[in-house]
Order: sequence, then C-alpha cells, then structure tokens
Amino acid sequence: MLSRADDGMSPGQAKPPRHIAIIMDGNGRWAKQRSLPRAAGHRKGVEAVRTVVRAAGEQGVEYLTLFSFSSENWSRPQSEIEMLMALMKRFIQQDLSELHKNNVKVRVIGARDHLEPEIVGLIEQTEALTRDNTGLNLIVAFNYGAQAEIARAAAKLAVQVQSGALDVSEITPEKITSKLDTANIPDPDLMIRTSGEQRLSNFLLWQLAYTELVFVDTLWPDFTAETLKLAIQDFNTRERRFGGVTAQVSG
Repeated sequence: MLSRADDGMSPGQAKPPRHIAIIMDGNGRWAKQRSLPRAAGHRKGVEAVRTVVRAAGEQGVEYLTLFSFSSENWSRPQSEIEMLMALMKRFIQQDLSELHKNNVKVRVIGARDHLEPEIVGLIEQTEALTRDNTGLNLIVAFNYGAQAEIARAAAKLAVQVQSGALDVSEITPEKITSKLDTANIPDPDLMIRTSGEQRLSNFLLWQLAYTELVFVDTLWPDFTAETLKLAIQDFNTRERRFGGVTAQVSG
C-alpha cells in the first residue's frame, strides 16, 4: 500500500483529496439490466469494494469511507437482508488478512445494537487486528444513519449536562463532532455517489457540510480505479472556499 510520501504521482500532479466518502449505489439495477437476481449484483459490488480500496491506497488517499448498509435498509425483504449480512461476514473473513497485510486500518461506524453477535464479534476482531496499521484508513458505515448518529451525539452531551460535567453554553459544533461515530476522523473532502442518483440518503449529514459532491452515472459494480481517478480529477477542478472568499486546498 503506497503512502502519501510515495504515492506514485508524477511531478506537478495534483494530490488526491485526503478523505473520500462513497455511497455505493446501483447493485440491484446492475443485476436487473442483466436479468440476474439482486444477489448477483451485491456479490459483484463486493468485487468493486476490493477494487476501490486498492485504488484509493495506490492513489494516495488517506481515508476512504464506504456506505455499505443503511439503518433504513432493514425495511428490505428479509431474504435480501440475510444475504447482505452473509456478504458482510464473508468479506471480513476472506479479506481481513489481505487488508491487514496491506497495512489498512479498518473502523466501522454505525449502531451495533440489534446486530447478530457473530457480526459484532467480526467487527471487533477486524478493528482490533488493524488498529495499529498506518496505511489507508478504511471506514465502513454499517447499520448507519446520520440522523441517528447526531441524536446519539446529542444524548451523550445531554448526559454530561445532566451530571454537571458540561454546561449548556459549552456545547459547540466541535463538542458535537467529538461525540459522533466519526470522532477523530477528518471530514470528507469528496463524496461520490454512483448510479446517477443525486441525494445524500442520510449519509454523513454533519460531516458533509463543506464536502465537494460528485455524482456519477456508473453503477457500483462497474466502478473501477479509472472511475475513481476521474472523480478525483473533477474534485481538483473545484475551488473550496468553506464559506469564505479564498479557495482552500485539501489536506
């Protein structure tokens, strides 16, 4: 896994955004276009995950957040939910050693309540094994919903206020940020959504306040290293002012 100090970029080439977040959308449509069951699209989507994790590391990205399973996805048919849970287990079991070997640090965000004990155990095992790795930071949003995340952060602060450890006047955006699932993770510089849909779908609502958004028509199973490269090129044409009048540079 390449570091930013040796990221393979040619002289004068713009650096990639420090943190990229991706809404992986289009598995079902990919399968439907090919008259295949939705499960085939999800399996192909896992291959795209492997591709983009490898490509992000090679292109010098420090943080990559993937929206893998929304807290709203529980409303899908039970058979599909079971299949998605099985894919999650299989991905961890099959890919953990490779991720660890490539110095990838994995962190899973989202509520762990009501998840199968086996999945919680695998998540904890993954985070523990890769905790000290210093390469790409891979953040997996699993059973994640941004509104619920913000509510959890508010509840934590409310407990501190109730105990007298915090005064209401001391609640700031920084305090809220420190209680989010993404505490100590920089906000995304670039958010990519695949499949042509142009909405956030309750993903990182707090963290995306000044993020550049890129929407691509590519269905997630067809996402490649080249797709990522083109999105980064688009990002590098943007002027990021963060509410000011002077453009600022990522990182």
